[in-house]
Amino acid sequence: MSEPDRVPLNLTDQSGARRRGCVAVVVDVVLGAAVGGLVGLLSNHRPTALVTAAVVTGLLLFLSWVAARRRLWLEGDKVVARAVARKEVDLKQVERLELLVTDIRGTRTIGLLVAAKGKTINLSLAVYAGTGGRELGILVLRRLADTLAASENPSALVFSQLLVAQLRAEAKGEAAADRPLYRLASLAPGGRLAQRLRTEAVTRFVATLD
Repeated sequence: MSEPDRVPLNLTDQSGARRRGCVAVVVDVVLGAAVGGLVGLLSNHRPTALVTAAVVTGLLLFLSWVAARRRLWLEGDKVVARAVARKEVDLKQVERLELLVTDIRGTRTIGLLVAAKGKTINLSLAVYAGTGGRELGILVLRRLADTLAASENPSALVFSQLLVAQLRAEAKGEAAADRPLYRLASLAPGGRLAQRLRTEAVTRFVATLD
């Protein structure tokens, strides 16, 4: 498919991917060596420690490699994710839609969880830390909103309206903390790594928006 037909959905800054990859490699090696050293102290057996360090380091490096390869894009009406393998969810025939909020050391990510035919993809919409953060671009949100509005799933219209409200807030020049996605992410209680926002709660929230 030609490049214009693919709309990237990644929030991360690709220009800094190499630096983050180098940091991940260093962290993985250090953790692997630490685990191997601990096993060596407990077992007093050097070969066991070396094997453990190699296995743990290899596993961590593999997970980092998979994470670095992950790409997400909108292809027609489908959200497509690719890391080791490719999977896709057709938004026009989506069976389940939920908002997922993850909280890691004060950084909150709000994503749209889409599922159909046994496949689930978490599409990150925005990530916030303090009163600022990063959000998907205007054109991407507009394309997502239009696709959801045309979905056969009635609840998809609620999420389309949420994205339209987000676009409207950005057009007005509202600060990140006043935008709908930030406000929804703030509603989720702290102290949990990941939690889903019920569709009913999202519906009530959207109904209060201008």
